[in-house]
Amino acid sequence: MRLLKEIAGSFNKETKTGIPIGNLTSQLFANVFLNQMDQFIKRELKQKHFIRYMDDFLILGEKKELRCLKEKIRDYLRSNLKLELHPKKADIFPSSKGVDFLGYVTFKNHVLLRKSTVKRFLKKTRKIEGKERINSWLAYAKHADAFGLTKRLKL
Repeated sequence: MRLLKEIAGSFNKETKTGIPIGNLTSQLFANVFLNQMDQFIKRELKQKHFIRYMDDFLILGEKKELRCLKEKIRDYLRSNLKLELHPKKADIFPSSKGVDFLGYVTFKNHVLLRKSTVKRFLKKTRKIEGKERINSWLAYAKHADAFGLTKRLKL
């Protein structure tokens, strides 16, 4: 516990150094810390269509029910974990607009890459040349309907 407290407290606000986002310890902490929320959503709120990856999660359901669930989850996170839902990302959307999760937008019959993710990649690729970056992107993009984009990047 002493070591975990030292690691978790290593972030320095002045120098902005500490545990980087994406670090394996950050991933471990997200899974351990948010397990309480998972159990609350699955066992107390009885949600079967709940998915979480690190600090991103979604619940599929009817609009009216989701509004109620959102408030219950917000209250639970505040009172039990001292956390807040993201004010812009914690919203309810119709599935006809696609389910935006982990960089993909999933529709009933197809999957697209999130536009902001593609733009960010293209901007970084202009600055950094190298096959490794493009290969990792192609591996990511193959899970979506991105044939045209991946064809252009392979050239």
